Amino acid sequence: MITYKIVMGLTLFLTALITGLFYSWTVSAGPGLHRLNDASYLQSMQHVNRAILNPAFFASFMGTVIMLPVCTFVVYRQGSTVAFWLTLAAALLYIIGTFGVTVVRNVPLNNMLDQFEIPGAGAEELRSLRMKFEAPWNRWNVVRTVAGMASLGCAIAAALVR
Repeated sequence: MITYKIVMGLTLFLTALITGLFYSWTVSAGPGLHRLNDASYLQSMQHVNRAILNPAFFASFMGTVIMLPVCTFVVYRQGSTVAFWLTLAAALLYIIGTFGVTVVRNVPLNNMLDQFEIPGAGAEELRSLRMKFEAPWNRWNVVRTVAGMASLGCAIAAALVR
């Protein structure tokens, strides 16, 4: 029982942290950066994408990938069928919809942006890169945010029905 509580609590905590990060970006940082000119926007995104690669981010981003399956197994062992299916749904939603989308969609866009030399680029080059980057990146960020919120909702529901 104590293992269940610790695992469920840590899973909920990590899932909430990373989902909150993506949510807050979607509703505040993204719209704020959108107001910048092309060079400032691209430079800001380069800095953000480099700065986020830190232990605190990886602890919640990767920790959730680890803890949701562990939690699913622990719930399964407890014998609660409804909680198991909710936790499994939470794990799949996060692993596919948040982690997977980040790795397959957002990271390649970040890499493309990171390789671009902003100083010395012309206005047309800056505009072109921004058009290739901003809308797709934000669209996929919304997908991973919604998947994270759904994952968190399922995990909370699993904890409550148990």
